[in-house]
Amino acid sequence: MLNNQHFTQDRTKYLGGSDIGAILGFSKYRTALDVWLEKTGRVVSKVDNLPVRFGSFAESFVASEYASQTGFSLVHSEAGVVHPRHPFMVGHIDRFVFERSSDINRELFHSDGSCAASHLLECKTASPFNQSDWGELGTDEVPMSYLVQCLWYLAITNLERCDVAVLFGNSDFRIYEVYRDQELEELIVSKAAAFWHDYVQIDTPPPAQCESDYQHLFSKEITGTAVEADSTVCELTQKLQLLNSEIKSKELEVSQIKQTIMGQMGEAELLTYQGKVLATWKSPKTSYRLDSKRLELEHPELIPQYQVPILTSRRLVIKELTTK
Repeated sequence: MLNNQHFTQDRTKYLGGSDIGAILGFSKYRTALDVWLEKTGRVVSKVDNLPVRFGSFAESFVASEYASQTGFSLVHSEAGVVHPRHPFMVGHIDRFVFERSSDINRELFHSDGSCAASHLLECKTASPFNQSDWGELGTDEVPMSYLVQCLWYLAITNLERCDVAVLFGNSDFRIYEVYRDQELEELIVSKAAAFWHDYVQIDTPPPAQCESDYQHLFSKEITGTAVEADSTVCELTQKLQLLNSEIKSKELEVSQIKQTIMGQMGEAELLTYQGKVLATWKSPKTSYRLDSKRLELEHPELIPQYQVPILTSRRLVIKELTTK
């Protein structure tokens, strides 16, 4: 296997462990099309939000806690590891695990390309509200996107085990163990190879899986153009109108129920039944918003300095079909 930092700096040149979950449909945040857009250079994917920044910041703590609880020694390497037979398969591994501290002075990879570590470690942070996505500690019952990520790294390094250390909030720390599964590994590699060769290399998008995928694929309309619907799509537009009317009916029913509850509560803060709280009706904390109309009226010269263009997506509007 190749340990090559320069090659793996350009994410358009390979598929990584964080990509495979999206390609297989296991990611909550990305689709296969999102990965394709990134790999073909159409978008530059840079997620920068508080959970991502905290996860990056907390990685070292999770690793040190794992080392403290297990007694193992850890090695961190920024370099990407490339699969020996599939150069599009790359892994940036959080930590390499050595069971004996005396072994960490060795090279990570032997001269024959085999990995010197005993196993791998993936460090995760998660919200306590997502604990139901995880099984009993010590098992491999981790979210599927993390499971296939671990199997991806095991395929690349030819090791048999990848531990997942996860910190929920600041009070629940767990260690899971994922072992190599040859049958599942072959399936993952074949799916990844098909994605890479059939979509990325020939610059053809994979099938759309959600509305946002279609917005990405067809972000701009050609003014004045029209397409004739077939009978199936025509029926679907009518079905969509029916579903929308049902939704509006349910929303009205919900509103009427809320009004009944509010009418009984009056000025009361709590609604109870046999000592149990059924509902609360409280004023939120005071919030503030910018009075843009007043600002524009009193200081119009300031408006251009703070105006930014808003990127909007195409809006699908279903028209009622009329017959003469």
